[in-house]
Amino acid sequence: MSTTWTAYRRARRQSRQAWALLVVLAVGAAAGLAWFFTSGQFAAAGPLASGPSEVRVYDPAWMNPVRPVLPVPAGTAAEALENLPVKGRAAKDNYERTEFGQAWLDVDHNGCDTRNDILRRDLSDVAFTEGSKCRVAAGRFQEPYTGQQIAFRRGAESSAAVQIDHVVALADAWQKGAQQLTAPQRQSLANDPLNLVAADGPENGKKGAGDAATWLPANKNIRCHYVARQISVKAAYRLWVTEAEKDAMKRVLSACPGQQTIRPA
Repeated sequence: MSTTWTAYRRARRQSRQAWALLVVLAVGAAAGLAWFFTSGQFAAAGPLASGPSEVRVYDPAWMNPVRPVLPVPAGTAAEALENLPVKGRAAKDNYERTEFGQAWLDVDHNGCDTRNDILRRDLSDVAFTEGSKCRVAAGRFQEPYTGQQIAFRRGAESSAAVQIDHVVALADAWQKGAQQLTAPQRQSLANDPLNLVAADGPENGKKGAGDAATWLPANKNIRCHYVARQISVKAAYRLWVTEAEKDAMKRVLSACPGQQTIRPA
């Protein structure tokens, strides 16, 4: 009888320990999920230490500035963020890319379309197609969103490897104020070099129409500049942010409180 009772107590003790372990694991899993869906998802895709920390806006030697609705405010990006309206998203069911004009217009009137302007601005060792001073045929660059070295070569099968990202996606802009802009103002927003960055095609596809609450570059070195650039675009074109978007931007800028707005100089 004593042996049976001892075995029973041992089994009860082991059962309690097992349940305690399960509770600890459950609490840990819940905490992990909470972290991931707040700031963790942005930290999880670790950066390359050598990734770029900024992307220039203009090369004044051959580009002309695009006039936005308002000048980008001077000062810190955090200050500019506090001055942006906070609202919910407007309807998206009436969004069409054509609301922002034909893709890649020559809005700055330098004789070259916007896509080739941005390729020429962001790539090094640029080569043009024969007989053209605009049409970029090849180049290379350290891509800002991943930090990877990427080569561009024009072609039916290869051009899409490098895309031109709208830092503030047009569909996002449409839901946050762009519907109130005039057609020429929307054309400027879609072609303003302030709002454009040459990027890895697959990575740009992952971003889609995401804002800072749903997507940030894997290269952490560029995040302060990227968020400041979004804020600068939204200030210049009278766009707003959602509460979740503002919170995500503030988290990024907390690591770089001195980050300035991105002003086309």
